[in-house]
Amino acid sequence: MFFGVVFVAGALMFAVQSSAVVPQEEENAQEVSPENAYKITSIDIPEDLNFAGEAVPLTDPEVMERIDREFLVNTYWQSNALLLMKRAHKYFPIIEPILAKNGVPDDFKYLAVAESGLQNVVSPAGATGFWQIMRATGREYGLEVNDNVDERYHIQKSTEVACRYLKKYKEKFGNWTLAAASYNAGAGAINKYLTQQKVNSYYDLLLGQETGRYLFRIMAIKEILSAPEKYGFEISEEDMYKAVPSFTVDLDVPVANFADFANEYEINYKILKRHNPWLREPHLNNNSRKKYTIEIPNKGYYKVD
Repeated sequence: MFFGVVFVAGALMFAVQSSAVVPQEEENAQEVSPENAYKITSIDIPEDLNFAGEAVPLTDPEVMERIDREFLVNTYWQSNALLLMKRAHKYFPIIEPILAKNGVPDDFKYLAVAESGLQNVVSPAGATGFWQIMRATGREYGLEVNDNVDERYHIQKSTEVACRYLKKYKEKFGNWTLAAASYNAGAGAINKYLTQQKVNSYYDLLLGQETGRYLFRIMAIKEILSAPEKYGFEISEEDMYKAVPSFTVDLDVPVANFADFANEYEINYKILKRHNPWLREPHLNNNSRKKYTIEIPNKGYYKVD
Protein backbone atom coordinates (compact mmCIF):
# COMPACT_ATOMS: atom_id res chain seq x y z
CA MET A 1 0.00 0.00 0.00
CA PHE A 2 1.29 3.39 -0.82
CA PHE A 3 0.64 6.49 1.24
CA GLY A 4 1.08 10.04 0.13
CA VAL A 5 0.86 13.51 1.64
CA VAL A 6 -0.99 16.18 -0.25
CA PHE A 7 -0.15 19.79 0.47
CA VAL A 8 -2.92 22.25 -0.29
CA ALA A 9 -1.83 25.79 -0.97
CA GLY A 10 -5.23 27.31 -1.66
CA ALA A 11 -5.82 28.62 1.84
CA LEU A 12 -2.38 30.21 1.94
CA MET A 13 -2.93 31.88 -1.44
CA PHE A 14 -6.27 33.26 -0.26
CA ALA A 15 -4.67 34.67 2.86
CA VAL A 16 -1.98 36.44 0.83
CA GLN A 17 -4.48 37.87 -1.64
CA SER A 18 -6.82 39.08 1.10
CA SER A 19 -4.29 40.59 3.47
CA ALA A 20 -4.66 44.09 2.06
CA VAL A 21 -8.33 44.34 3.08
CA VAL A 22 -8.07 42.83 6.57
CA PRO A 23 -8.29 45.49 9.31
CA GLN A 24 -5.05 45.86 11.28
CA GLU A 25 -6.61 44.68 14.56
CA GLU A 26 -8.08 41.55 12.93
CA GLU A 27 -4.84 40.82 11.08
CA ASN A 28 -2.88 40.96 14.35
CA ALA A 29 -5.44 38.72 16.06
CA GLN A 30 -4.94 36.07 13.41
CA GLU A 31 -1.20 35.87 13.90
CA VAL A 32 0.05 32.64 15.46
CA SER A 33 3.15 32.71 17.59
CA PRO A 34 5.87 30.29 16.49
CA GLU A 35 5.70 28.33 19.74
CA ASN A 36 1.96 27.67 19.23
CA ALA A 37 2.16 26.80 15.54
CA TYR A 38 1.55 23.26 14.34
CA LYS A 39 4.92 21.67 13.75
CA ILE A 40 5.94 18.83 11.47
CA THR A 41 9.18 17.36 12.68
CA SER A 42 11.40 14.35 12.23
CA ILE A 43 10.73 11.40 14.50
CA ASP A 44 13.18 10.18 17.11
CA ILE A 45 13.71 6.46 16.58
CA PRO A 46 14.00 4.52 19.87
CA GLU A 47 17.57 3.34 20.44
CA ASP A 48 16.34 0.00 21.78
CA LEU A 49 14.03 -0.71 18.84
CA ASN A 50 13.32 -4.43 18.54
CA PHE A 51 10.83 -6.93 17.25
CA ALA A 52 9.88 -9.76 19.62
CA GLY A 53 13.03 -9.05 21.59
CA GLU A 54 15.25 -9.25 18.48
CA ALA A 55 17.29 -6.07 18.01
CA VAL A 56 17.12 -3.96 14.86
CA PRO A 57 20.55 -2.99 13.42
CA LEU A 58 20.03 0.77 13.56
CA THR A 59 23.71 1.42 12.87
CA ASP A 60 23.09 0.27 9.29
CA PRO A 61 22.20 3.50 7.39
CA GLU A 62 20.01 1.67 4.86
CA VAL A 63 18.03 0.00 7.65
CA MET A 64 17.74 3.33 9.46
CA GLU A 65 16.26 5.03 6.39
CA ARG A 66 13.68 2.27 6.01
CA ILE A 67 12.56 2.43 9.64
CA ASP A 68 12.52 6.24 9.53
CA ARG A 69 10.17 6.10 6.55
CA GLU A 70 7.68 3.93 8.40
CA PHE A 71 7.75 6.07 11.54
CA LEU A 72 7.09 9.20 9.47
CA VAL A 73 4.34 7.67 7.34
CA ASN A 74 2.50 6.07 10.24
CA THR A 75 2.89 8.99 12.67
CA TYR A 76 1.67 11.63 10.24
CA TRP A 77 -1.19 9.52 8.89
CA GLN A 78 -3.00 10.64 12.02
CA SER A 79 -6.55 9.56 11.22
CA ASN A 80 -5.44 5.99 10.56
CA ALA A 81 -3.29 5.88 13.70
CA LEU A 82 -6.21 7.02 15.84
CA LEU A 83 -8.48 4.38 14.34
CA LEU A 84 -5.87 1.70 15.02
CA MET A 85 -5.61 2.81 18.66
CA LYS A 86 -9.38 2.68 19.08
CA ARG A 87 -9.68 -0.78 17.51
CA ALA A 88 -6.66 -2.13 19.39
CA HIS A 89 -8.34 -1.27 22.68
CA LYS A 90 -11.28 -3.45 21.65
CA TYR A 91 -9.49 -6.41 20.05
CA PHE A 92 -6.08 -6.73 21.73
CA PRO A 93 -7.65 -8.19 24.90
CA ILE A 94 -8.91 -11.06 22.70
CA ILE A 95 -5.64 -11.59 20.81
CA GLU A 96 -3.11 -11.16 23.63
CA PRO A 97 -4.03 -14.19 25.79
CA ILE A 98 -4.09 -16.47 22.73
CA LEU A 99 -0.57 -15.39 21.75
CA ALA A 100 0.61 -15.88 25.34
CA LYS A 101 -0.98 -19.32 25.64
CA ASN A 102 0.79 -20.43 22.47
CA GLY A 103 4.19 -19.01 23.41
CA VAL A 104 4.15 -16.41 20.64
CA PRO A 105 5.61 -12.97 21.54
CA ASP A 106 3.11 -10.24 22.26
CA ASP A 107 4.59 -8.10 19.46
CA PHE A 108 2.76 -10.27 16.94
CA LYS A 109 -0.51 -8.55 17.76
CA TYR A 110 0.93 -5.66 15.74
CA LEU A 111 1.37 -7.99 12.79
CA ALA A 112 -2.42 -8.37 12.75
CA VAL A 113 -2.70 -4.57 12.78
CA ALA A 114 -0.35 -4.29 9.81
CA GLU A 115 -2.14 -7.06 7.94
CA SER A 116 -5.72 -5.85 8.24
CA GLY A 117 -6.00 -2.75 10.39
CA LEU A 118 -7.94 -5.06 12.77
CA GLN A 119 -10.78 -5.40 10.29
CA ASN A 120 -12.31 -8.41 8.57
CA VAL A 121 -11.06 -7.40 5.14
CA VAL A 122 -10.40 -9.46 2.01
CA SER A 123 -7.28 -8.81 -0.07
CA PRO A 124 -7.23 -8.90 -3.90
CA ALA A 125 -5.51 -12.30 -3.59
CA GLY A 126 -8.30 -13.62 -1.36
CA ALA A 127 -6.52 -13.43 2.01
CA THR A 128 -9.24 -12.94 4.60
CA GLY A 129 -9.87 -11.70 8.11
CA PHE A 130 -7.76 -10.02 10.79
CA TRP A 131 -4.85 -12.34 10.05
CA GLN A 132 -5.30 -12.36 6.25
CA ILE A 133 -5.38 -16.14 5.87
CA MET A 134 -5.65 -17.70 2.44
CA ARG A 135 -8.39 -20.26 1.82
CA ALA A 136 -5.98 -23.20 1.35
CA THR A 137 -3.95 -22.25 4.42
CA GLY A 138 -7.07 -21.97 6.56
CA ARG A 139 -8.19 -25.44 5.56
CA GLU A 140 -4.69 -26.85 6.01
CA TYR A 141 -4.71 -25.63 9.61
CA GLY A 142 -8.18 -26.95 10.36
CA LEU A 143 -10.49 -24.01 9.78
CA GLU A 144 -13.87 -24.55 8.15
CA VAL A 145 -13.89 -22.47 4.98
CA ASN A 146 -16.89 -22.58 2.64
CA ASP A 147 -19.75 -20.40 1.45
CA ASN A 148 -21.81 -21.12 4.57
CA VAL A 149 -19.15 -20.86 7.29
CA ASP A 150 -15.72 -19.21 7.01
CA GLU A 151 -13.73 -19.38 10.21
CA ARG A 152 -11.02 -17.10 8.85
CA TYR A 153 -13.42 -14.40 10.07
CA HIS A 154 -13.45 -15.94 13.57
CA ILE A 155 -10.95 -13.86 15.55
CA GLN A 156 -10.14 -16.48 18.18
CA LYS A 157 -9.79 -19.41 15.77
CA SER A 158 -7.83 -17.44 13.18
CA THR A 159 -5.46 -16.18 15.88
CA GLU A 160 -4.82 -19.80 16.88
CA VAL A 161 -3.96 -20.62 13.26
CA ALA A 162 -1.61 -17.63 13.01
CA CYS A 163 0.17 -18.82 16.16
CA ARG A 164 0.69 -22.31 14.75
CA TYR A 165 2.05 -20.90 11.50
CA LEU A 166 4.43 -18.51 13.21
CA LYS A 167 5.78 -21.12 15.61
CA LYS A 168 6.38 -23.52 12.73
CA TYR A 169 8.45 -21.00 10.79
CA LYS A 170 10.24 -19.66 13.87
CA GLU A 171 11.52 -23.22 14.26
CA LYS A 172 12.48 -23.40 10.58
CA PHE A 173 14.22 -20.03 10.26
CA GLY A 174 15.53 -19.69 13.80
CA ASN A 175 14.11 -16.28 14.70
CA TRP A 176 10.80 -14.46 14.97
CA THR A 177 11.78 -11.74 12.48
CA LEU A 178 12.07 -14.18 9.56
CA ALA A 179 8.94 -16.00 10.75
CA ALA A 180 7.08 -12.69 10.48
CA ALA A 181 8.54 -11.98 7.04
CA SER A 182 7.46 -15.44 5.89
CA TYR A 183 3.92 -14.64 7.06
CA ASN A 184 3.85 -11.86 4.48
CA ALA A 185 5.86 -13.28 1.58
CA GLY A 186 5.46 -17.02 2.16
CA ALA A 187 8.01 -19.35 3.69
CA GLY A 188 9.08 -20.66 0.28
CA ALA A 189 9.91 -17.18 -0.98
CA ILE A 190 11.89 -16.25 2.12
CA ASN A 191 13.83 -19.51 1.99
CA LYS A 192 14.61 -18.92 -1.70
CA TYR A 193 15.86 -15.38 -1.10
CA LEU A 194 18.05 -16.44 1.83
CA THR A 195 19.63 -19.15 -0.31
CA GLN A 196 20.09 -16.98 -3.40
CA GLN A 197 21.52 -14.01 -1.54
CA LYS A 198 23.60 -16.10 0.89
CA VAL A 199 22.55 -14.24 4.01
CA ASN A 200 20.67 -15.30 7.14
CA SER A 201 18.98 -12.10 8.33
CA TYR A 202 15.84 -10.27 7.24
CA TYR A 203 17.78 -7.01 7.45
CA ASP A 204 20.34 -8.23 4.90
CA LEU A 205 17.79 -9.40 2.34
CA LEU A 206 16.89 -7.51 -0.81
CA LEU A 207 13.11 -7.95 -0.97
CA GLY A 208 10.14 -6.57 -2.86
CA GLN A 209 8.72 -3.35 -1.50
CA GLU A 210 5.83 -4.87 0.48
CA THR A 211 7.88 -7.44 2.40
CA GLY A 212 10.85 -5.08 2.57
CA ARG A 213 8.70 -2.57 4.46
CA TYR A 214 6.72 -5.13 6.43
CA LEU A 215 8.72 -5.53 9.66
CA PHE A 216 9.54 -1.83 9.82
CA ARG A 217 5.88 -0.92 9.49
CA ILE A 218 4.97 -3.37 12.26
CA MET A 219 7.61 -1.85 14.55
CA ALA A 220 6.45 1.70 13.82
CA ILE A 221 2.85 0.73 14.60
CA LYS A 222 4.01 -1.00 17.78
CA GLU A 223 5.84 2.09 19.03
CA ILE A 224 3.05 4.54 18.15
CA LEU A 225 0.28 2.44 19.69
CA SER A 226 2.38 1.67 22.78
CA ALA A 227 3.20 5.32 23.55
CA PRO A 228 0.79 7.54 21.56
CA GLU A 229 1.50 10.66 23.63
CA LYS A 230 5.18 10.46 22.69
CA TYR A 231 4.16 10.90 19.04
CA GLY A 232 1.71 13.73 19.64
CA PHE A 233 -1.54 11.81 20.01
CA GLU A 234 -4.04 12.66 22.73
CA ILE A 235 -6.71 10.02 23.21
CA SER A 236 -8.66 9.16 26.33
CA GLU A 237 -10.21 5.94 27.60
CA GLU A 238 -13.69 7.19 26.75
CA ASP A 239 -12.66 7.66 23.09
CA MET A 240 -11.74 4.00 22.69
CA TYR A 241 -13.89 1.34 21.05
CA LYS A 242 -15.08 -1.24 23.57
CA ALA A 243 -16.25 -4.81 23.30
CA VAL A 244 -19.91 -5.33 24.04
CA PRO A 245 -20.41 -7.86 26.87
CA SER A 246 -21.80 -11.11 25.53
CA PHE A 247 -22.60 -14.73 26.26
CA THR A 248 -22.44 -17.82 24.06
CA VAL A 249 -24.97 -20.31 22.79
CA ASP A 250 -23.97 -23.75 21.53
CA LEU A 251 -25.73 -24.86 18.38
CA ASP A 252 -25.59 -28.33 16.80
CA VAL A 253 -28.59 -28.18 14.46
CA PRO A 254 -29.29 -26.40 11.16
CA VAL A 255 -30.73 -22.88 11.28
CA ALA A 256 -33.24 -22.03 8.57
CA ASN A 257 -33.22 -18.27 9.12
CA PHE A 258 -30.75 -16.33 11.24
CA ALA A 259 -33.01 -13.26 11.28
CA ASP A 260 -35.60 -15.31 13.19
CA PHE A 261 -32.85 -16.80 15.36
CA ALA A 262 -31.61 -13.29 16.22
CA ASN A 263 -35.10 -12.11 17.12
CA GLU A 264 -35.30 -14.82 19.76
CA TYR A 265 -32.49 -13.02 21.58
CA GLU A 266 -33.98 -9.55 21.02
CA ILE A 267 -31.37 -8.53 18.47
CA ASN A 268 -31.46 -8.28 14.69
CA TYR A 269 -29.55 -10.05 11.92
CA LYS A 270 -27.03 -7.20 11.53
CA ILE A 271 -26.05 -7.40 15.21
CA LEU A 272 -25.83 -11.19 15.10
CA LYS A 273 -23.45 -10.95 12.13
CA ARG A 274 -21.44 -8.20 13.83
CA HIS A 275 -20.66 -10.62 16.65
CA ASN A 276 -20.34 -13.69 14.42
CA PRO A 277 -18.86 -12.56 11.07
CA TRP A 278 -17.80 -16.14 10.30
CA LEU A 279 -21.46 -16.97 9.59
CA ARG A 280 -21.45 -16.14 5.89
CA GLU A 281 -25.06 -16.82 4.89
CA PRO A 282 -28.45 -16.05 6.48
CA HIS A 283 -28.85 -19.73 7.33
CA LEU A 284 -26.71 -22.60 8.68
CA ASN A 285 -26.65 -25.89 6.82
CA ASN A 286 -24.99 -28.08 9.47
CA ASN A 287 -26.14 -31.42 8.11
CA SER A 288 -23.25 -33.03 10.03
CA ARG A 289 -24.63 -31.74 13.35
CA LYS A 290 -21.33 -30.04 14.18
CA LYS A 291 -21.35 -27.95 17.36
CA TYR A 292 -20.94 -24.22 16.74
CA THR A 293 -20.64 -21.55 19.42
CA ILE A 294 -22.61 -18.39 18.68
CA GLU A 295 -21.85 -15.13 20.45
CA ILE A 296 -24.89 -13.16 21.63
CA PRO A 297 -24.59 -9.62 23.08
CA ASN A 298 -26.05 -8.96 26.51
CA LYS A 299 -29.40 -7.22 26.53
CA GLY A 300 -29.51 -3.46 26.56
CA TYR A 301 -26.40 -2.64 24.52
CA TYR A 302 -28.16 -2.21 21.20
CA LYS A 303 -31.37 -0.42 20.41
CA VAL A 304 -33.48 -2.74 18.25
CA ASP A 305 -36.87 -1.74 16.87
